Amino acid sequence: MEGTMSDLNAFYGPNAGYVLEQYDRYVADPNSVSTEFQTFFSSFDPASLEAAASGSSQPAAMAVAPREDMIEKIVAAVQLATGIREYGHLAVPLDPIGTPPPGAPEIENSSYGLTDDDLRAIPASAVGGKAAEGAANAYEAMARLRYRYTTRMGFDFDQVQIAEEREWLEAAAESGEWDYDLNVDQKKRVLKRLTRVEGFEQFIHKTYPGVKRFSIEGLDMIVPMLDLVIDDAAENGAREVVLGMAHRGRLNVLVHTMNRPYGNLIAQFENRHDEAQPPSGFNLELEEMRSGDVKYHMGARLTRHPITGEKLTVPIVLAPNPSHLEAVNPVVMGMTRAAQDDRDKAGPAVQNPDRAVGILLHGDAAFAGLGINAETMNMNALKGFTTGGTVHIIENNNIGYTTLPSDSRSTTYAADPAKGFEIPVIHVNADDVVGCLSAIHFAMAYRKKFHKDFVIDCVGYRRYGHNEGDEPLYTQPITYTKIAKHPTVRAVFARQLADEGVIALDDAEKMNKEVFDELAVIRRGITEGKDTYPMEWIEPMQPSHEIETKINLERLDEIDQAIHDFPQGFVANRKLGRQLQQRAQVVRSEGGLLDWGHAESIAFASILQDGTPIRFSGEDSQRGTFNHRHLVLHDAETGDEFTPMYQVPGVNVSFTVYNSPLSEYGVMGWEYGYNQNAPETLVLWEGQFGDFANGAQTVIDQFIAAARSKWGEKPSLVLLLPHGYEGQGPEHSNARPERYLQLAAEDNMRIANVSSSGQYFHLLRYQAKTLTTDPRPLVIFTPKSLLRNPLAASPVSKLTEGRFQPVIDDPRAQNRKELVTRLILCTGKVSIDLEQSPVRDSENVAVVRVEMLAPFQKGPLHEVISTYPNLREIVWLQEEPRNMGAWNYMGYRLRDLVEDRIPVRYIGRPEQASPAEGYAEKHKENQDRIVAAAFADVLPADSVDRNGHRDEDVPVRREDVSVATAD
Repeated sequence: MEGTMSDLNAFYGPNAGYVLEQYDRYVADPNSVSTEFQTFFSSFDPASLEAAASGSSQPAAMAVAPREDMIEKIVAAVQLATGIREYGHLAVPLDPIGTPPPGAPEIENSSYGLTDDDLRAIPASAVGGKAAEGAANAYEAMARLRYRYTTRMGFDFDQVQIAEEREWLEAAAESGEWDYDLNVDQKKRVLKRLTRVEGFEQFIHKTYPGVKRFSIEGLDMIVPMLDLVIDDAAENGAREVVLGMAHRGRLNVLVHTMNRPYGNLIAQFENRHDEAQPPSGFNLELEEMRSGDVKYHMGARLTRHPITGEKLTVPIVLAPNPSHLEAVNPVVMGMTRAAQDDRDKAGPAVQNPDRAVGILLHGDAAFAGLGINAETMNMNALKGFTTGGTVHIIENNNIGYTTLPSDSRSTTYAADPAKGFEIPVIHVNADDVVGCLSAIHFAMAYRKKFHKDFVIDCVGYRRYGHNEGDEPLYTQPITYTKIAKHPTVRAVFARQLADEGVIALDDAEKMNKEVFDELAVIRRGITEGKDTYPMEWIEPMQPSHEIETKINLERLDEIDQAIHDFPQGFVANRKLGRQLQQRAQVVRSEGGLLDWGHAESIAFASILQDGTPIRFSGEDSQRGTFNHRHLVLHDAETGDEFTPMYQVPGVNVSFTVYNSPLSEYGVMGWEYGYNQNAPETLVLWEGQFGDFANGAQTVIDQFIAAARSKWGEKPSLVLLLPHGYEGQGPEHSNARPERYLQLAAEDNMRIANVSSSGQYFHLLRYQAKTLTTDPRPLVIFTPKSLLRNPLAASPVSKLTEGRFQPVIDDPRAQNRKELVTRLILCTGKVSIDLEQSPVRDSENVAVVRVEMLAPFQKGPLHEVISTYPNLREIVWLQEEPRNMGAWNYMGYRLRDLVEDRIPVRYIGRPEQASPAEGYAEKHKENQDRIVAAAFADVLPADSVDRNGHRDEDVPVRREDVSVATAD
């Protein structure tokens, strides 16, 4: 408190006795009480209070009250002021259709035994803050306070814990500094904007009755609010604005915020497409296969000139969003951070939060109901994920589909989940033009000052139900009877401007008719064939040819020495230091083997040297869940961080690796967004265990697998999913390969289960080298027990020679191919289990590793199979249950590949509901049984005709065999 009682929280809830005690101490020695009490008591004349206590003649309000009563009134005034600040938002009339606010006893004089005369007798300093400045007494200051907190905007800031922010918010609310006062020209401009917003919706409603469009009506102010966010962002130096929203109002935002031509959308409503030829080299066959998406899901990007007159251009991105509503939220945050990061220098990417601004539009039921919002907001202040403040606008319809708030949330406001993350909230009536714009101005000022999230709860209504084919009167007859009679915000604002003499009502209606006529002319041009609008072609993929991924020994050695060179004074953990010192000798040692983490580090370093930035996140990814990676080291004595990758010579791009919050859905969506807006960057997300990706299935289904087909996006996100059966039970064995393989089609993504560190090295480099020519998501099922297994470690020569091999033939069978009658195909860890079998060298069996599962490796598999002339059977062997893993993907494809000339069988666990056994003993028993079955009952080579056909006594197709039993 400086000069006045500005920090009312210091006086919240004290009783009069305590205050009197402090006052007595103050009279005896001012320095014996706190600075706050010194300031407070200095506002009064002690002689006056003493006179009042003794009954001397003083001003009436004081003379009638003894000292204790006067102090009690002051305390009550302090409590009242605090109550108004904390609960005034409950008195703001937020509902456009007239539902009265709940109010709160904490904002009423009577709750504290106060009268107006009492307040007139109390100094303004009891109220404190900006409201008290220049006020004659507490009555006048309290009136100002009530006006600011209970009339136009509901300021909901009590959850903010940082004093500096609270003080700023309180001062901004009470001073009105960020109120958006419109001049005459601005008022006319906003009315014109609202007229276009309403006119477009009404034209579509009347022209295409019953067609879904999820209209914005009832929340028309969203468009002018977005205009102001973009303008403020541009003035603050933003070079990009990223916007995410679900369906409500999306078409209006596309045409008015994104400047998509009216005719473009009308042509879609009319199902009229330009028959212009696609770009050169475009594959029409693939385009026919593309699913596309409904017009209110599609995204857009443009360059906009702010209406402020500034000579600035700001690209605006509207991110595509599936029907999972809030799923786009973390995607927008990732896209925004990608636009903020400078990745053109060695070291971590350098963030400038003013370069880009993220805006999220939420439905009220979705904001309160969907957990992805909590995951997203939790990232708002984390160094690896913050975007310097996202502007959240809740499009509050006061209903979710047909469900009322009383059935859809347990909180007073839809915005209340944001309070758990200390995010300030403003509630505003969607029919209050000035209030809506002021809320935006306020939010952007807060973002500029503190670089944190802000929520605006824009309370409106939904004029036509969930969609235009819905009948809301069935379930909300009273509400929708009121809505039918309620004027639009354009009409309300036009009447207000007419009353002010700014315009004539006839001019407002003329403006409305002009918009409708303009749209009618556009539609007529389309239906008569005079005007066409081009289709949005998706650029064709450029299939990758042979990609060089090896690096020479000199370069490898230089990298290896750099990443194992600790800076002077750095004290490594004793145990880890010994491990890293031993690893540092591998490259220069004869017969040295590089384990998984070692090969990965060299791959990352070489990718950086090639000029590709890297961003990597996941739970515990800096160290690695299995203590194998150690990309970030910590000084054993100081705890200071050291990232060896920053020492790699010849690097001019960024490398960032973050431990993520305990979130899969949110973080994977965030990294997908970053990948979309930084396509030149190798972006990786790692699951702590592979099955943890289950929680992010929406991102996998809707974005990673289908984004290219639906929206023309070109994701290349890498998912690292630890997978493999080690007897750890059902929760940490299976990364669910079957789910990714089920989604694999049209060459939409790469799915790999590699069995050696060298293969992993080449695959990472392959992915990095194809980011610009053939970008696709890459799913890698990474190992656990193999991380340090010598059979999965690769010699240095595997990195300095060759390239990634999608299919690896059996090196032990090269000199006995004519003897092989059973060809075992397998993938990942189980191939190492087979290698360790004592009967691995059975002359009639060959083991081929399928390292790339999707796209299906038809050519390489056919080539390998054709080199074995006397096959009696092909076996797909896996450790997963039969209804999981790769069998359902590989089985019929293999049969088609060999055209039923050779039986294709299954060896593995039977179908199970749970991914793995619950006991290590049972796991080992079943795993041993699978390995034994691989080499059992093999037909000898002399039972096979030289042409490879079966003898007559061999059935055309043998039954698949599930050899392991369920737990």
